[in-house]
Amino acid sequence: MRRTTLAKIFIAPLLLLGLVLTLTTPARADTAAPYPGTVTFESKKPFKTLVDDLKKAIGANKMGLVAQACADCGARSIGKTIPGNRVIMAFNPHFAVRMLNANLAAGIEAPIRFYITENADGSAALTYRTPTSVFAPYKTPTLDVMARELDPIFEKIAADALR
Repeated sequence: MRRTTLAKIFIAPLLLLGLVLTLTTPARADTAAPYPGTVTFESKKPFKTLVDDLKKAIGANKMGLVAQACADCGARSIGKTIPGNRVIMAFNPHFAVRMLNANLAAGIEAPIRFYITENADGSAALTYRTPTSVFAPYKTPTLDVMARELDPIFEKIAADALR
């Protein structure tokens, strides 16, 4: 009998508190930039122009366009229309070799992704995570050195694309 009373006194309020916190805490998906080092730039450029300019800036800064994903293309393929949405991935084989020599597990982080989203007015935003923030969790000094070299390159790619 005593256990039941203690459970009602202590556990019930804790469960109620948990429920209240769950219902009043915003969902994580609502966070626009949930990771440190995420930078976003608004542009007046039309979406397609920013996509094209980013691709040019990647090459001009001696990085390679490794891959791209086109969510709006995928949506069109199933008869849906969504605003322009691209992930453009860039890296360089010289940095890839250094990265893998520093920490093989970090290979999952390359290529670095740029994310371009179309705004309601047709303009676009460019988002990416800085290489230092991408590679920081690995706590590998030689990887950190490489990431610090990559930061200004990716910053320049973004600046060139937005210019």
